[in-house]
Amino acid sequence: MKVTKKVIAHLNKCYSIASLHYHDQDFVLVAAEKQDPCYMFDLKGHQVDTIWEGPGGVMTMQQVPGSDGIFLATHKFYSPNDSAEAKIVVVTPVEGEWIVRTLVDLPFVHRFDVLTRNGVNYLIACALKSGHDYKNDWSHPGAVYAAVLPDDLSQFNDDHQLELTLIKDNMLKNHGYYRNVKEGIESAVISCDNGVFRFIPPEAIDGQWTIETLLETPGSDAVLVDLDGDGLEELAVLSPFHGERISIYHLNEGKYERVYDFEEDAPFTHAIYGGDLCGTKAVVIGHRQGKRNLMAFTYNKDLQQYEMQILDEDCGSANVMHYVDEGKDIIIGANREIDEIAMYIIE
Repeated sequence: MKVTKKVIAHLNKCYSIASLHYHDQDFVLVAAEKQDPCYMFDLKGHQVDTIWEGPGGVMTMQQVPGSDGIFLATHKFYSPNDSAEAKIVVVTPVEGEWIVRTLVDLPFVHRFDVLTRNGVNYLIACALKSGHDYKNDWSHPGAVYAAVLPDDLSQFNDDHQLELTLIKDNMLKNHGYYRNVKEGIESAVISCDNGVFRFIPPEAIDGQWTIETLLETPGSDAVLVDLDGDGLEELAVLSPFHGERISIYHLNEGKYERVYDFEEDAPFTHAIYGGDLCGTKAVVIGHRQGKRNLMAFTYNKDLQQYEMQILDEDCGSANVMHYVDEGKDIIIGANREIDEIAMYIIE
């Protein structure tokens, strides 16, 4: 693959990336981990707006399905040791301005998403932990919460918040999240020290979530994608928490078994994308320490082996996002370790 890199902006500790459909156009949002702005770009990489100047602490952003530019975001998650005041907010465009209101206070909320099943939108929110007694204390495990997301979000604010329901607790270092779609059903792949799990929304609005255990070994992040084209999704896993190991598991007789380990340590693995890339299935992974490379993993059917290509070096990506614009594959990288927002054109 040929890679052309373009730096589209600089943003201190840039971290979270999301797509946004607004006024019949597609945009890209990039927000910061620390007390810094959120920017909006068009698909060519031109900055077109500033959504907010602060407070930052943005781990996740996600558009409300079917809306015209309304999205949810985490605020005030500045680090695992400074996120007791973290919350999910609703961001609404009103006459050229972006109005921010509280949806729900959720200490240590790190990842969330809105999954749709049978016409119902479900918020699923993951807390990295539930508290701490001192710096770097992990004795209070995280959890996963859910709620039906109403069509009208204008009712929510600091004084009237969305009620969440606990659906799984005791999840140590509850860090990884990736949306998966299988047979038309959206689900969540969630990774923690206890393993990697798939959360499937209820079939009916008054039903229960289904939780499947994919792995019982620690995971920091994971994604399901059929790399070898056999019709079964492999499970690409970064482990342990903020760790250095990149592994691929294959489903054999209903159980995921490790079939590949990247031969080098990749300290502080973090960014991950799994899906189409230039007509093939790929997993793109970035790590934030050591060589800080951005890498693409694919499967060579002729040689029957997994292969890696470096897309960028010494960039320290926290998160990446993929889209296609005018037939070209684009990856946006929030290169946190060098305060750089980068566009990669992949051919």
